[in-house]
Amino acid sequence: MTQGTPQTDLAAALNQVLADSYALLALTHLAHWNVEGPGFFALHTAFQTQYEELFTAIDEIAERIRARGAYAVGGLQTLAQVAQMEEFAAPLAQEDYVRRLAAAHEKLIADAIRARDLAALAGDQESQDLMINRVTLHQKTLWMLRSFLKG
Repeated sequence: MTQGTPQTDLAAALNQVLADSYALLALTHLAHWNVEGPGFFALHTAFQTQYEELFTAIDEIAERIRARGAYAVGGLQTLAQVAQMEEFAAPLAQEDYVRRLAAAHEKLIADAIRARDLAALAGDQESQDLMINRVTLHQKTLWMLRSFLKG
């Protein structure tokens, strides 16, 4: 990957987080619709809370990209290509949905940390704050998903 200026690198990193978030929203929604088993009610509700939060976050991330003077990526094919997130299909055992969503959160966390660090280098405290909040939320969600798997 070629390096640009801190400003262009940050725009690309924010777009990466945007694409990751959109892909994770779709995967979480898929799990919400199709989860089955003894943990159905808890997972169905948790997945809904997660995809609704992601929907709001996606708009915030895209608006931050635009506020910086860059353009947000869009379109399902483009978002999927940028996200490079492993898809899954239903049906899966409830534990497999949780494992795969946990892996997607791990990828998103890594990309958000990269964007956070680039925001610091670019002196963009607003983008840095946004990414800190995203990392915090995804780390909490990852903890919850992993805790479910211990049961």
